[in-house]
Amino acid sequence: MEPFRHSAALSLGVELELQLVNTHDYDLAPYSDEMLRLMKRIPLPGSVVPEMTSSMIEVSTGVCHSSSEVLGQLTQTRDALVKCADKLNIAVVGGGTHPFQQWHEQRIYNRPRFHQLTELYGYLTKQFTIFGQHVHIGCPDADAALLMLHRMSRYIPHFIALSASSPYVQAQDTQFDSARLNSVFAFPMSGRAPFTLSWDEFRNWFRKTTRTGVVKSMKDFYWDIRPKPEYGTIEIRVFDTPLTIERAAALSGFVQALAAWFIHEQPFTPVEDDYMVYTYNRFQACRFGLDAVYVEPSTGEHVPLREHIVSTLRRIDEHAHDVGATAAIDMLALSADLGANDAKWLRETHAREQLLAEMVRQASERFRGAK
Repeated sequence: MEPFRHSAALSLGVELELQLVNTHDYDLAPYSDEMLRLMKRIPLPGSVVPEMTSSMIEVSTGVCHSSSEVLGQLTQTRDALVKCADKLNIAVVGGGTHPFQQWHEQRIYNRPRFHQLTELYGYLTKQFTIFGQHVHIGCPDADAALLMLHRMSRYIPHFIALSASSPYVQAQDTQFDSARLNSVFAFPMSGRAPFTLSWDEFRNWFRKTTRTGVVKSMKDFYWDIRPKPEYGTIEIRVFDTPLTIERAAALSGFVQALAAWFIHEQPFTPVEDDYMVYTYNRFQACRFGLDAVYVEPSTGEHVPLREHIVSTLRRIDEHAHDVGATAAIDMLALSADLGANDAKWLRETHAREQLLAEMVRQASERFRGAK
């Protein structure tokens, strides 16, 4: 395992996996090579890279220090994506799943690692045509990263419910707000990181795991949150890709404000028993979104998740102000208060239009910033 590199505490990096769709019936379109070719000509912060299948593309920011900086970088990249997509007569869309694509029609992108994964996981790799947002948060050192990871785990349901945007799979309403994560959970190395608060212990655990031959690097873990020693961060991976870059930036602001609270106030010490309710809380958030029930790990108290989100956002308000995330926190608090996430917008749009393709078309307009 690589040494844990230095990064600025509370620095941010955001990755977004995005859908490429045609403008005929708004199904997925295998245009990632063409998009990458056009995007290469435009100087941008961060990077634009292929993903598992050819109808996906991943964009990332550079190292940022606030959610407003994240938004600024994502705006540049979004505008370039839209410009290139228009040239190809396709569209770019957010959302955690494409609502009616058929997994067996997808093409694995021609990259050795993706072909190796296909040999190992079979059809699951094509079913991995799903779209998430990953948020990296800088940590002062390796032990602090593990402490941050396990503290942050209490808020996985909050992240899922606020970002949920994948209610439809293969033309069916799944009754989940985030059905995307069901595809992630199919992988054997998904779930949560082992409970250890010492980087030496974690490194020993990693050595034992690699000796089994089951994994070769940290990339082989599909955990909800994983350490990224090469960046000096932890990476939170449970967010569905939002329909707008504004929401994506706001979610990064929430992560940063939480991390500031953890660092400056040390509000609680995580323990292994916190994970007794972890899977239940995660399921509740995937299934019911902002209408989920949240079990408080320390007390076992059952509370409406949206109430817990709002009270959490109020508690970290001072830290949000310090890191410039007040607008982000206000946006998410209003969303939680109204029970309004992207999954709700998708369902309401489909109920009005009665056509999934039209719902995708309108989602593509939202992504490009149309009012």
